[in-house]
Amino acid sequence: MLPLVLYRPLLLLLACLCPLMAQGQVLRTVQQSNSLAKYSPGNAERPGICMEILRAVEQIDPGLRFSGTDKQAPLRRVEIMLGQGEIDVFFCLLKSPEREKQWRYVPVPLYRIQHAVAMRQGDEPEPRDLADLVQASRRKPVVVTRGTVLAAGLQKAGVAVTEAASDYEALQMLNLGRTDHVYGQDLNLLRNMRESGLGDKLRIAATVFQTDQQYLAVHRKVPAAVEQRLLQALQKLEREGRLKAISDKYR
Repeated sequence: MLPLVLYRPLLLLLACLCPLMAQGQVLRTVQQSNSLAKYSPGNAERPGICMEILRAVEQIDPGLRFSGTDKQAPLRRVEIMLGQGEIDVFFCLLKSPEREKQWRYVPVPLYRIQHAVAMRQGDEPEPRDLADLVQASRRKPVVVTRGTVLAAGLQKAGVAVTEAASDYEALQMLNLGRTDHVYGQDLNLLRNMRESGLGDKLRIAATVFQTDQQYLAVHRKVPAAVEQRLLQALQKLEREGRLKAISDKYR
């Protein structure tokens, strides 16, 4: 038995250690497949904006850890997993009314994206607005990546669309002449054009159809205290300019 005089320092030490031990939290997530700007497995130098933000959050709050980063799923599967609680969080998702009914968003914008159109080099004219895109889609449907909120927005505006499995596949269809326009997020389109070697054959038109923000999505059953830690980590990254620096690296 320890001498009585040693109990008080020991109790004080345990009091200090217990809160630190309780801080450890593992959150399940997954990488989005076929989205090279967001996740690029195997590329240590440019692993994707969302993966870099995830790792930065772990650096800011060492008690937060993310499992499942070695797994991939297409966007539609990601949404199902998040809605059903198979994963706890996902970096990064656009907001939509339908999505906000299923899970929560941490209110710190991770990075900005622009809705843009990819075209073949030399093709004219460029669509100046959605009305022009509606007219162009009557000749050949506009291609958009399956499962994104972008398709619903185009269809609501009257644009005829067809879906591809990925931006990479959509750009291949454009290069082969199966469509004249690929509608998507500027960063994803640019990254896939570079990775596919089509940068000298395709281009991004000047028109910006819409600007959106990507956010961290959180399953509704994630404890409020954990969500608050995620918020604080992202706020610090925003204050320090690290979120902007990460996204600028991919522009």
